This record gives sequence, C-alpha cells and structure tokens, in this order.
Amino acid sequence: MVVGLLASISISELLLAFVVFCLIYWVIESYSRRVPKGLKRLPGPWAWPLIGNILTLGKNPHLALARLREKYGDVMQIQIGSTPVLVLSGLETIRQALVRQGDDFKGRPDLYSFSLIADGYSMAFNPDSGEVWAARRKLAQNALNTFSVSSSPSSSSCYLEEHVKKEAECLIQKFQELMDGVGHFDPYNHVVVSVANVIGTMCFSRGHANENQELMRVVTKNGPEKALEWESRDLKFSHQIINAHK
Repeated sequence: MVVGLLASISISELLLAFVVFCLIYWVIESYSRRVPKGLKRLPGPWAWPLIGNILTLGKNPHLALARLREKYGDVMQIQIGSTPVLVLSGLETIRQALVRQGDDFKGRPDLYSFSLIADGYSMAFNPDSGEVWAARRKLAQNALNTFSVSSSPSSSSCYLEEHVKKEAECLIQKFQELMDGVGHFDPYNHVVVSVANVIGTMCFSRGHANENQELMRVVTKNGPEKALEWESRDLKFSHQIINAHK
C-alpha cells in the first residue's frame, strides 16, 4: 500500500511538499530567533532554510566574506546550516572583540560535529572554555614567550625568528630549483613540510631535511587523519590516568 501511494505521487508534488516544508521551517526559525526588544538585528545576507549561507560562501569563503563586508560592514551575521555565526572584520573590530572583550568572545560553539572528531577529546575541536582551556592557553603562551627570548644577549633576534628565517631560506632555494627544473609545481607539500620542520625544531631541538621521507609521509598524505587518531588515543589515555588518581 505504501509503495503504491509513493508511486502515485509525482516529482512536482514532492518538490512542492519540500518547498512548503522549507518555508514552514524558515518561519519557525525566524520566529524563535526574534531580536529582544531594545536591540537591533545584525546586518547580514538572507539565509536559505536548512543550509543557511553555505551556497553564498562557495569554494572561497574568505573572498565571499570580503565581498559581504563591503556591503554589510565589519560586524555581520551569516548562517552555517541552522547555526548563526558572527563575522568580525577589520583590525579595530577584532581587537575590540578578542582583547578588550576577550571573556565575551572566548571559547568555541558547542557543535555536534565537534563530538564526532576524535570522539570529543580533541583539544582543537572542543567547546570547553573553562579552567582546562585557560590552563592550556597559559601553557602555550609561556612556551611562546620562551621561544621569543633572544638567543644571546648581543642578538636582537629570538630563537623562533632564527629557525623561521633559516627554514624560509631553504624553502626559497627549493622553489628556485624547481622553477629552474620543471618550471611549475605545487608548493603545498613543501610549505607544509617547512612549517612542520620549524615546529619540530622548536619542540625537539632537532630538524629534518626537507627531503626527509618520514617527515613527508607524516605531514602530507593522510597526515591529518593520523594526527586525529593519535590525539584521540593520547587524550583518552590521559583522561584515564587523571580519573584514576582523583
């Protein structure tokens, strides 16, 4: 009976039903997100039901956001799916949000997709902005401050700057060799390896040659997937140890 009922429905009727559903959903969402009295609605482009402004952003979201900034200003709102997103542009606006009002803008949205990455144990994709987040941030800041200290009393450059400069020179030399040889190339892997080399040198006091096959394998092909797997296992193990000693 159900199969016969579906067979009797035409494609135009299905499309009409889908359009009606989207309109009803859009009306409900618009009503539930009414701006409180005394406040103004943030400027921004009109969003499609369910998908939001994904089509507007396209394959180059940074360019699309730059065009939207010219129309709506430095503070605007877009919608990713059904989630409203505040977009800030301009040096002074970003400084106001992240420096002067840092407590209001810290943390990340509690998205369902975050729980799917590394089973919710990821340090990067985690909505937590409490004491653990503050401790991690302080640890990272202290590490960067250590790297910014001058390598010697008579030197005006720091450890990080020296490593970046050295790696940049190697990268430029590699680019010149490739241009003299094949004439054209994809710089993606070479840039990723150079960045990873700087990080490895700062963390382990030992770098790798840009042609190092092990380094290439880790940071290029399947690198992000393997990193997420490692992070998931490592953080789960750490949580088990902490819980066992509470």
